[in-house]
Amino acid sequence: MKISLGPQTFLSPVPVMLVGTFDVDRKPNVMAAAWGGLCSSQPPCLAVSVRRSTWTHRALLERGAFTVSLPTRAQAGMADFIGLVSGKAEDKFAALGLTASAGEHVDAPYVAECPVVLELLLRHTLELGSHTQFVGEIMDVKVNRDCLSPDGLPDPVRVDALHYAPLVNEYCALGDFVARAFAVGKTVKRQS
Repeated sequence: MKISLGPQTFLSPVPVMLVGTFDVDRKPNVMAAAWGGLCSSQPPCLAVSVRRSTWTHRALLERGAFTVSLPTRAQAGMADFIGLVSGKAEDKFAALGLTASAGEHVDAPYVAECPVVLELLLRHTLELGSHTQFVGEIMDVKVNRDCLSPDGLPDPVRVDALHYAPLVNEYCALGDFVARAFAVGKTVKRQS
């Protein structure tokens, strides 16, 4: 039997995204976000929702570009710190000894120590109550060579991306390979 929990911010797990921006003075900042994900195939787009009170919100609107760095399981402490501290109060890159690398395709910094980075141009904004949703067109995806499978694509196990479980406030990571998408469904027997 299912138990109703009422309206909640729940979908689990969701990726932990480190959103990188420059402010008007080109000072780099990074914030942790979990409200977001892919939202279009053509053009390839990702959406991330950010509270209006954050330093990142203003920088996104001013610069029109951002990055998303994906931290690993081993970087959970770093990612959590980034989510706890405001960029207005502290330079998080300096505090954590992280490298703020400038994007090649957009005017935004990314966390060089993360294995996967997406560079995005801001295309749309949507006001959603407590958050503004920023939709960015993905201009480039960068992946550490050691996180690629033999066919040259990102290997989820090697990337070892950190995920967040809302409501229970826990970090988790992916487990083992289960099945090939767009193939395993073809093996299912239909009920008559």
